[in-house]
Amino acid sequence: MAFVVKDRVKETSTTQGTGTFTLDGAATGFSSFSAIGDGNTTYYTITGGSQWEVGIGIYTSSGTTLSR
Repeated sequence: MAFVVKDRVKETSTTQGTGTFTLDGAATGFSSFSAIGDGNTTYYTITGGSQWEVGIGIYTSSGTTLSR
């Protein structure tokens, strides 16, 4: 699929660990990762407390996940 970059995409997640993230929906005032399109690749940033990670992931609309 394609590499897609969109402005103002931000979702919440309660997923822990280093695997695929289940996305819980867009944060207030932002778009969801569905704007990227099923099977497409994009940049992501994950933050939690003092921990953070940046990378490239694949959005999947079935189950609304971001794999890294």
